Amino acid sequence: MNYTTVYNYVLMGCMLLLALYILIAIVRSFLGPKMSDRIIAVNMIGTFTISIIAILTIYFGEDYLADVCLIYAMISFLSVVLLSKIWMGVYNEKKDKKTMGGEEE
Repeated sequence: MNYTTVYNYVLMGCMLLLALYILIAIVRSFLGPKMSDRIIAVNMIGTFTISIIAILTIYFGEDYLADVCLIYAMISFLSVVLLSKIWMGVYNEKKDKKTMGGEEE
């Protein structure tokens, strides 16, 4: 066995491990129980996907995949920010309704 073969097995093992982590994060995003847990799980899925794309860049030796990795990182970051912003808006609306309801009683 030469070093290239071992190197390829290590890269494949890392990708399989990251794929397992993505599956665990998907389960976590469905189970919750809080919305913050779901947002963190979505962020983890994005991070693991970025890691897999980076490993594929090394594995295939294609430089354009690094660009794809960076673009996916920006999209993933913006999606988490957007989800957090939406969640905070819903949370603040519920909080305002509770305080309004409490004052009327």
